[in-house]
Amino acid sequence: MAALQNSTLDAMKNKQTQLLSEWVNGLEASGATRNLKDQDIQQQTGEFLQLVINGLQNDNGTNVAAPGWETTRQFLEKLSHSRALLGQDSQQTASFIFALKGPLFNLLQSHYKDQPALLAEQLWEVSELLDAFGMHTIRTFQKSREAVIKRQQEELLELSTPVVKLWDGVLALPMIGTLDSQRTQVVMESLLQRIVDTGSEIAIIDITGVPTVDTLVAQHLLKTVTAIRLMGADCIISGVRPQIAQTIVHLGLDLQGVVTKANLADALKLALTRLGVSLVKTV
Repeated sequence: MAALQNSTLDAMKNKQTQLLSEWVNGLEASGATRNLKDQDIQQQTGEFLQLVINGLQNDNGTNVAAPGWETTRQFLEKLSHSRALLGQDSQQTASFIFALKGPLFNLLQSHYKDQPALLAEQLWEVSELLDAFGMHTIRTFQKSREAVIKRQQEELLELSTPVVKLWDGVLALPMIGTLDSQRTQVVMESLLQRIVDTGSEIAIIDITGVPTVDTLVAQHLLKTVTAIRLMGADCIISGVRPQIAQTIVHLGLDLQGVVTKANLADALKLALTRLGVSLVKTV
């Protein structure tokens, strides 16, 4: 089985500065350095090349999953995660590895110019090693990107379900957009927690911004109402437009026992009445 020659390793060590310079130039030319600081690029390229040289010196071979490459894998995982946070795509991130191929191939062609068979063998070994590192980088990047997207989705869900205190003992939750199981869970958790924190007696769920109400949406609303009642509070649903009312009737949905109002003002008025609060209009 072919393996990297000591002569290849010596060439890499002796021409390390040249390799780094050509590598960085290649990264800049391909646009892979977008949103990155020059200092970070210099530090990352230098550290990775040194890790590769150290790994080859320790005879770790081209199997990047081997224990000897653990430090290098950790470096690439950290790099991929940072690139995902900076908004780079997988191509830009993988280019960090693949852009090293050109300088290394040029070096080997010069070093083995009189030994074509050995040159082909060493080019294959180097290519296999860098391809494996590149694939590891892409896999890690995708996982990091998915984690970032999931976190952003959770933050958006929290932002889209703000719980507002309208009066002492009265909370309001204006809903905007379509209700699904995940969002209903976030709604329940945030609303129930605010009920506990504020000791509120009435919660108003305003669905003015919910485009449609079907069987599934109604079930989610009923689950939320049930959870609120289990906490010892009462619930009013406001924003029931004529179209939504007709849809509920046509679907035969059972909202019996759930108090509904056409708008948030009417719901607040009812809530205050239940609390024994009366508002007097001054002239």
